[in-house]
Amino acid sequence: MLLDTASMYFRAYFGSPEILAPDGTNVNAVRGLLDYISRLVDQYRPTHLACCWDEDWRPAWRVELIDTYKAHRVVEAVPVGPDVEEVPDTLLPQVPVIREVLSAFGIAVVGAAGYEADDVIGTLATDAGMPVDVVTGDRDLFQLVDDERAVRVLYIGKGVGRHERVDEAWVRDKYGVEAGQYADFATLRGDASDGLPGVKGVGEKTAATLLGRFGDLARIRAAAADPAAEMAAGVRAKVAAASDYLDVAPRVVAVARDLPLDRSGLALPVAPADPAALSALAERWGLDSPVARLTGVLGEA
Repeated sequence: MLLDTASMYFRAYFGSPEILAPDGTNVNAVRGLLDYISRLVDQYRPTHLACCWDEDWRPAWRVELIDTYKAHRVVEAVPVGPDVEEVPDTLLPQVPVIREVLSAFGIAVVGAAGYEADDVIGTLATDAGMPVDVVTGDRDLFQLVDDERAVRVLYIGKGVGRHERVDEAWVRDKYGVEAGQYADFATLRGDASDGLPGVKGVGEKTAATLLGRFGDLARIRAAAADPAAEMAAGVRAKVAAASDYLDVAPRVVAVARDLPLDRSGLALPVAPADPAALSALAERWGLDSPVARLTGVLGEA
């Protein structure tokens, strides 16, 4: 089980009321994430678990290709240096607490310098040698769905308690494309939440129709450049006008699958790795209930 950790703790933060630790610090994201993990581990009983981490939430190499990539999430007027993501003031202090608690439990946190959690997930899901469940609220990761390799997404767009099991049939029914075409589909459609403009005038329906007819983005572009190819003049013009974007967008949209990651240490712990540290953290931050729940679930795994 691979967790898109930030996707989950942001959801926990915005989806639950403020919960204060003894010192008055809001800890709703910490508590919510721990309860999400408890629920998912209890329901699916994975043998391995990794909290995948954004070591770089907006990699420079992606921004160099498309400068609008996640630009709307950058904190304004920051000093020269790496982009800083706009995070609510009462969520920011909770992130290091999450790291400390996960470490005390012995739950693996995996990141890669210069890459996003999506890229870590893509790499760990590729050639995992076992069935993989990816937990995320990010549709981009639908590109990883692969029935033959037993990779599916547990999509939490409607909430962790109402998550959807995304397999190839689900993607086909929802979008009219194959899972293997999803990255090209997303490139054509664009994604405002990530600052990806897409091909102007091409929405989901047109993107699906084009992929159904031509198979992939390369063949769509080839057909648009071929006067003899059967393609509506208006669509041909739209694809041609987006040529510069389409030259680079596939590399931005595609998640990495070949990062040099250490795959050891991902086994699900059956008990906390550092009970004393975990107890101290639970007391300091008022986490007794969620810590006890997750400890109990791990003991039953």
